[in-house]
Amino acid sequence: MKAFVKLFEDLDSTTSTLEKVSALKLYFSKTSHSDSMWAVLLLTGKLSKRVLTSRNLRDLFLIATKYPEWLLEECASQVGDTAETLSLLAQSLNLSRTFSIHSSSEEFNLSQWMDLRIPELAVIDDQEEQARILISWWKTLLSSEIFILNKLMTGAFRVGVSEKLVIRALSEHFEIPSDQVAHRLIGIKKAGAENFTKLISKDFVEVSFSQPYPFCLAHSFSDRTNLDFKPEDWCIEWKYDGIRAQVIKRNQQVWIWSRGEEDITAGFPDLAEAFKDLPEGSVIDGEILVLKNGEIQLFQDLQKRLGRKKPSAAILKTHPAGFVGYDCLEFNGVDRRQESLRARRDYLKKIISNLSLSQIKISEEQTVTGLDQLESLRSEARNHQAEGLMIKGWDSIYTVGRKTGSWWKHKVDPLSLDAVLLYAQAGTGRRANLYTDYTFALWDNDPDGGDKKLVTFAKAYSGLDQNEINKLDHWIRRNTKEKFGPVRSLEPEHVFEIAFEGISKSDRHKSGIAVRFPRILRWRHDKKVEDADTLQTALALLKSQEILS
Repeated sequence: MKAFVKLFEDLDSTTSTLEKVSALKLYFSKTSHSDSMWAVLLLTGKLSKRVLTSRNLRDLFLIATKYPEWLLEECASQVGDTAETLSLLAQSLNLSRTFSIHSSSEEFNLSQWMDLRIPELAVIDDQEEQARILISWWKTLLSSEIFILNKLMTGAFRVGVSEKLVIRALSEHFEIPSDQVAHRLIGIKKAGAENFTKLISKDFVEVSFSQPYPFCLAHSFSDRTNLDFKPEDWCIEWKYDGIRAQVIKRNQQVWIWSRGEEDITAGFPDLAEAFKDLPEGSVIDGEILVLKNGEIQLFQDLQKRLGRKKPSAAILKTHPAGFVGYDCLEFNGVDRRQESLRARRDYLKKIISNLSLSQIKISEEQTVTGLDQLESLRSEARNHQAEGLMIKGWDSIYTVGRKTGSWWKHKVDPLSLDAVLLYAQAGTGRRANLYTDYTFALWDNDPDGGDKKLVTFAKAYSGLDQNEINKLDHWIRRNTKEKFGPVRSLEPEHVFEIAFEGISKSDRHKSGIAVRFPRILRWRHDKKVEDADTLQTALALLKSQEILS
């Protein structure tokens, strides 16, 4: 555990990519394969062991210490994180170790904690006994180690390192191609030294028949540095608003995997049936959508299919799944990712043209003569139930993750409304002492001519820079009307432009609407509160989107 805590501190204390990779390589060089496998799974977010909720952890602390609950709440409101609050209190109450143990025989390593100790605590029914064991653990650990242990027990462990950096560190340290590490990692869902050995092996490792390839991702078109654009060099397609997936046909079976590395085959039995005649040894990449009578439906319709392990016959009929394919990664059982996109598209056409099913389509290639026409095409995206364009080099290979210059996404400008800040709540982690979670409202005009009122319609916490956050936090503290637990009701004085990707009807919200991916576009210092948009404006926007669809 000591080595893992040191790794966390090293990763958390720097923004340098090289320093993060160096810290990871040092950790892998010094720890056992079982500890290293747990570290990989935890750092990449592939596996966590939640045996207690934050509330459970808090209750065990109160049971063991008889600490005043009101005081704990005050401490937590200042720190903003239960695990960190309790680790600091453990230190102040002399419930933690104050010096480092030098003998390795006196501490448990990461895999012992994850495989043995934490699961043993989970099966104890007596809260008094759980509390006693928890405190006995704390007394053997430093405050920093208690913090990490608390995070591991609640399944809330996070640190600022991407899966790509973990893969890079493994690749460099063990001298294995990064694409091999990435591919093997997809198939590993359990800890253990044996799995880590497979992950870093320089020999050929046979993967599961069902295993997908790592997804190739795109950069924003606005981030490109080479502004030259020759249309003939690029494959241009609609960027559909669905969920990214790979469909696999191997060993006479069909599997469907999401970009989040979830096997979603059971949730889309209609698609699995449609792909039953896919040629053996095929893997295609594309987008799952709701496709009804040949027309792509709104993302809100697809949401009704998501998360269902066994969709009903009724939902299968009213919201039939469709698939738009745009790449072929495996053809005739051969990995084709190192071939050009042009060659892979030819394979894709051969595969899908033989299926002859209305629910399975190939993404249409769009033609433009220059950047002006590209921008014009992008502006039409919502008319095609798309969120923009995909721009891919015809000569590009299918890489792991993002590779600058190969694939670009060019999304349409977001929808937006000017709204009034009405409520605020403190953030978490490093923003625990700042009010950074905001609720915004629109004016609701009384049709009978009475007074208009503000109705909440969206929450957002991103879009402001640090200077704006500090200024707004200072204002919030001085202009709070009421407190509702952690939430502050504010004087309606500030207007913000709120951007979002889509708008739909919602019976769950008082406003009657829901917006997708809301974020702050800008602080409208130039607008008075009474000039903010109305709920009627939002409903008109909703109606216009429904007409376009």
